[in-house]
Amino acid sequence: MNLFRLDASILPGTSTSAEIADLAEAEWSAAHPGGTVVRRHLGTDPLPADAWPNAVAAGFTPEDQREEPHRRALDLAARLAEEVQAADAAILAVPLYNYGVSQHFKTWADLVISGAGATTPVLKGKPAVLVTSIGGGYGPGAPREGWDHSTPYLERVVGDLWGADLTVVKRELTLAATTPGMEGLLDLAAEQHRQALEAAREAGRAIAGN
Repeated sequence: MNLFRLDASILPGTSTSAEIADLAEAEWSAAHPGGTVVRRHLGTDPLPADAWPNAVAAGFTPEDQREEPHRRALDLAARLAEEVQAADAAILAVPLYNYGVSQHFKTWADLVISGAGATTPVLKGKPAVLVTSIGGGYGPGAPREGWDHSTPYLERVVGDLWGADLTVVKRELTLAATTPGMEGLLDLAAEQHRQALEAAREAGRAIAGN
């Protein structure tokens, strides 16, 4: 069995998304002690920013006219797509940054799409856990309700485009303990943390087939 684990936090030492994803991975690993975990950390090992434009440009360039950047980009895109397609299950830990998806994740997703094909469901029917952590609160009734422009995008790509059997584990209010003005949300933040950890354990057991 093969698990693909992706992280996108730019602060790996204090990553709340990684903390949650670790629990899901632990459940999968416990059920598959001989399984393989393929890891890619986009926050600590980001992909070249020009790789996707070069991969796209290569598609419009005759093969005998492609330059070295084109060939490198196509090779990278193919390898990234294969990592995902080879997985039996996936865990993706992707924080929200500045109200949107991480630029590192966007580059990776664009390259996977280039490598596999725009309509190829690289995770078709496979169980996947999407862990996302959010510093503020954007749920119903919150002053910034609707400002989370990351989670819907992630669901469209991983669930709808790539065809994964997707479970989303979201933790909001991660900055309540360190941000002035959020003191009144500490109890709610703690409860959301607890719920996210439990949801991660359940999701990990689910993708492991338990």
